[in-house]
Amino acid sequence: MKNECKLFRPVRLFVCATVIGFAALSFMVPVASAHGRDLVIASDLMQIETLDPSKIYTDTANIYAVSVYEQLLTLDDDNRIKPLLAKSWQVNDQQSEFTFKLDGNACFSDGSPVESKDVKWSLERLKNIKGQGAHLADEIAVIETPDAQTVIIRLTGPHSDFLQLLTAGMFSIINSDVAIANGALSDETAVKSDKAEAWFLTHSAGSGAFVLDSYSTGKALRLTRNENYWGTKALVPGIVFQQVKGAKAQAEMLRSGTADIAMQIDSRTAKTLEGSGVQVDVGPSNKFIYLALAPGAKDIGVNLSPEVRQAISLAINRDALIELTLGLDGGRLLAAPIPLDFPGGAGHPTPEFNPAKAKELLAAAGLAVGFKLKSIYPELNVYGVDFSVMMKGVREDLLKVGIELELLPAPSFAEWRKAANGEHIPLTAVFFEPDYFGTSNYINFFGLSKGSVWANRAGAADYPSLLNPRTAELRRRALAARTTQEANKLWFEAGQEMIASKIILPMMSPNLILAYGAKIKGIRDNASCALLLTEISY
Repeated sequence: MKNECKLFRPVRLFVCATVIGFAALSFMVPVASAHGRDLVIASDLMQIETLDPSKIYTDTANIYAVSVYEQLLTLDDDNRIKPLLAKSWQVNDQQSEFTFKLDGNACFSDGSPVESKDVKWSLERLKNIKGQGAHLADEIAVIETPDAQTVIIRLTGPHSDFLQLLTAGMFSIINSDVAIANGALSDETAVKSDKAEAWFLTHSAGSGAFVLDSYSTGKALRLTRNENYWGTKALVPGIVFQQVKGAKAQAEMLRSGTADIAMQIDSRTAKTLEGSGVQVDVGPSNKFIYLALAPGAKDIGVNLSPEVRQAISLAINRDALIELTLGLDGGRLLAAPIPLDFPGGAGHPTPEFNPAKAKELLAAAGLAVGFKLKSIYPELNVYGVDFSVMMKGVREDLLKVGIELELLPAPSFAEWRKAANGEHIPLTAVFFEPDYFGTSNYINFFGLSKGSVWANRAGAADYPSLLNPRTAELRRRALAARTTQEANKLWFEAGQEMIASKIILPMMSPNLILAYGAKIKGIRDNASCALLLTEISY
């Protein structure tokens, strides 16, 4: 089953006239080189725990992974599969065996060839090191390498999303010889015995158009053009991601020329850029913000039964939250934790706002007097949404039905993740963007099957009734479906199951806003990466 669905490509709004002068921030002066200057990207997502391509999970780290490393396949302008390290491939009728022929010209940054052994080693390491994206490789059963240019991947069952999945950043192909020499492992012992993570913070071992220059935790990430790149070389000599908190600060840097691209411009701030010479791309996205409940959280103090979870959902005015955080028409409502433009994402009833009904449900549950909940969430601005602002709005809504929310912002995503995976968080807020174009990942992540990410974070070990085996069965059937129509129906049913659980409460899908300097060209995103650095020029 080949999926040729087009995802959104932003409509460009050219904002011209004279540049408004702002004092340049000294630490952001673009770095000059003999071949031009580095391109500077202002981002509020620089708390990167790891640059190990087998363990990445944040937006910025994913951009890094598809720029410094490469995957077997990539996506064209319309998000359709095209060759990258693999020049051709064949798929059996059951969509369970995939044979790839590697491009004989492909080489790593040290000049050594990309070979089938590197592909086998990299994918086995992804599966065995048990990082955030390891579940994506769970269905790989056997990888064979009959020669240096051929890779045969056999899966545990049919998987119509598998080619799309291979475009994801965590499926990066690593120079295995270099990585092994620096403590990396790919077998079952990798999860405990791999020693390469610190090395990956200061070195790279990929075949991409850039190489790692340096990373300063929470401050800056610098990439340098790979002058030995086997394909079309990058159009800029280097890229600098600089930590800059807040849309207003990022906008000022665009105006002054101390930043070329800003990643967290919201719709209100975008309007202030009119007449500044800055270009702004605006349009619907497939990223989303959601709340999540954990009935099994330690010392929660209340039974978050299905009826209470339904009451919490009914009490939140999602339209008002969009207006509060993004402004009118700043995003779209979604009901299921599946992007609206992905199979199974659209067509569900809009989430209801009904505080009166919420109060009735709480009273029926013996909670008419109300209760308290703790809420830990990452203190970030993501996709133009300031989480602290949004959560204050959520608190006000819940207070009206007697639920008192204690807001406890986590200063880093790493600390939030530790809390979510540890004693769990009664009510939290977080974000998600596509790893690849395919719905199967969302069922894996949010579907509440045993051992899944959100079954664990919701505390299923202590609250087993939240588990839902039906979503995994629907996913299995959809991936084996013989027609697109049949698969899409099954994805939709899986979406309904996830909506009914009221563990994951989607809030909004913010518009994609990319703001950048007047001379910058080649800005685009796709379903596997928020920003394709190799195509950008000035």
